[in-house]
Amino acid sequence: MTTFAFVHGGGGSAFDWHLLEAELRGRGHGTVAVDLPMSDPQAGLWDYADTVVQAIDERRPLVVVAHSWGGFVGPLVCMRARAAALVLVNAMIPKPGETPDDWWEHRGRPSSGIDDDYELYVHDVPRELARQVLAHDGALAEKMSMDRVGREPWPLSTWPDVPTRYLLCREDRLFTPEFVRRHVKERLGITPDEMPGSHMVMLSRPGELADYLVQVSAAE
Repeated sequence: MTTFAFVHGGGGSAFDWHLLEAELRGRGHGTVAVDLPMSDPQAGLWDYADTVVQAIDERRPLVVVAHSWGGFVGPLVCMRARAAALVLVNAMIPKPGETPDDWWEHRGRPSSGIDDDYELYVHDVPRELARQVLAHDGALAEKMSMDRVGREPWPLSTWPDVPTRYLLCREDRLFTPEFVRRHVKERLGITPDEMPGSHMVMLSRPGELADYLVQVSAAE
């Protein structure tokens, strides 16, 4: 049995993973999903990572799964815990010394031109589920205070020594496939895996994503 530890994106929450957690538990695996301390103005990147590590405790073998903004945190979790693999899902990839706020300009991500949250993030998620998730995460976002963590340089000097996979979702409108393929090649030197789905693929295709993660865990 593998334990999958999930790191949500900026403005997200542990609730984003609930369908995927059910799929993985149904396959006999364990899961850990916690809310990052985004309402704490004093919390830094290591505090975010340690929140996840404390929830993991001693459960092994471990696969860390980081989504979107959580790409800045997932590698730090791997440095604190003995992870068998790291999976980045539609995620930002940091480099040493880069702040989360600066990543957007450094990478030259093209603007989506989409202002509606449903169309940008969850356009392939059933409307009622999307409404529930956006309302839940939006209530938490009102309490967010990420000024410090957004300006904090990524603290690692090199990428952690852990097998790393990147999953690109071909219908993602926030991080488009063309941008992601270039970003992954430049930052990690690998070719991303691909599947259908939006930015919030854990909500639109939880079964397919669970199958993918189980395959990754079996390969490591």
